[in-house]
Amino acid sequence: MQDTNEIPRILIVEDDADINRLLCRILKKSGYCPEQAFSGTEARLLLGTGSYDLIILDLMLPGMTGEELLDNIRKEQNLSVPVLILSAKGSLEDRVGLLLEGADDYLTKPFEPEEVVARVCALLRRCGRTRQDGAAGKETQAYTVRNLTVYPEARQVMVKGREIPLTGHEFDILLLLIRNPDKVYSRENLYEQVWKGGYYGEDNTVNVHVSNIRKKLAKADPDEEYIQTVWGIGFKLKHSRPQTCLLYKEAM
Repeated sequence: MQDTNEIPRILIVEDDADINRLLCRILKKSGYCPEQAFSGTEARLLLGTGSYDLIILDLMLPGMTGEELLDNIRKEQNLSVPVLILSAKGSLEDRVGLLLEGADDYLTKPFEPEEVVARVCALLRRCGRTRQDGAAGKETQAYTVRNLTVYPEARQVMVKGREIPLTGHEFDILLLLIRNPDKVYSRENLYEQVWKGGYYGEDNTVNVHVSNIRKKLAKADPDEEYIQTVWGIGFKLKHSRPQTCLLYKEAM
């Protein structure tokens, strides 16, 4: 029997009972462990008492709106859990605005069950939350540039000893840059590698995520700049080659 501790927990925040139940069935059938919240206020309480691997979030919620809950998750609770927005609002302005606020992906209603599962699977894969057999002594690396250290296995970013919460896409962009410090990545190249063929085609999507990374790093280390813009081409790590340290994860 599968240990439920190994099954990703997904919080569904949707006030429409029929849609909430449908999403719950879809995720259970796909092998996930869904939990339901029918308002932003209820979801906030659940997030305060338990941990989740992903949140599916509607915007038009009673009490606390989806936008307010997302702001609470990122700024007050300081959680880096990936958030998939599922909303009838589908304009470019809505999508970009939610990305700026820390959402990881955006899917409009009506939706196809297969696409919901694909988006969930992709987000969990990007944040490293997949079922594993747990090999003993697994080797991994840490990359350090000045006051910044990135741990790929744990998907953790530290600046001056303080953990910096990044979304799944933000982490993937930073990891690409720090792994290949001499390479300049075009916006198109970053989009293809991070979004794997993607869901939005606008260049602004990459710009928004790079801007978010810069703001978060600058808040923790205002005297340093870690991402350089190469005008007319794209982005690269702001120089000085990173140190690579080998780490070893102990057997569980």
